[in-house]
Formats: sequence, C-alpha cells, structure tokens
Amino acid sequence: QVQLVESGGGLVQPGGSLRLSCAASGKIFSINDMAWYRQAPGRQRTEVARITFGGSTNYMESVKGRFTISRDNTKNTVYLQMNSLKPEDTAVYYCKANLVDSGSYFPQDFWGQGTQVTVST
Repeated sequence: QVQLVESGGGLVQPGGSLRLSCAASGKIFSINDMAWYRQAPGRQRTEVARITFGGSTNYMESVKGRFTISRDNTKNTVYLQMNSLKPEDTAVYYCKANLVDSGSYFPQDFWGQGTQVTVST
C-alpha cells in the first residue's frame, strides 16, 4: 500500500523559512510528477509547485522566486523550500505523487495527509 508522509510544517514569523518534505513508500514501480498543493480555510486547494521526474519545475505566480521544489528520486521524496514567507502563505500543504504501484498498470494520484504552515507574528 502506497503512503505519502509529509513533515516540516509549523509556525514561522513573516520573512522566515520552512522546508517541507514528503516521502512516498510502499510497493512503487515508478513515480512521474510530484507536486505541492495548499489549502487555506474557506479556499480551494491549489497547486503551488510541480516537478517532473527529470527535474523540470512549475510554480504558481505568487511563490515564484521564494519557493523551490526539488526531489530525490533515489528516496522517492519531494521537498519544498519556502523562503520569505508571508501571512498569506498560511495553509495546509499537501503533497501529491502521480505514480504506478505494483498492483496496477496505469499511473494514479496519491496524496499525503497534509501539514500545517502558519506564518504569523
């Protein structure tokens, strides 16, 4: 059974930094894109950043230049380095992996449980 486990959230002051990690485990055959999403109270879940297996990246406009997504394919892990954090970055952050597990032929999306990031004085 595939699991995605996030870590690294917490409370930080404006201008501070946090690094989120998300490790995929289980009977995984291959992982395609990995991504980070966030959801603030009363808002829809939106994609923050995405990275392909080969390392190509995309970011939502409001985090460009502040956030960096990366991955370690040997560890099935994706990271999100968040710098210059703002109060509007406060949300629950979720990772998503599009992967093929040992029980299927086609890729599917798997989600982590979410980690809270709060930016406040």
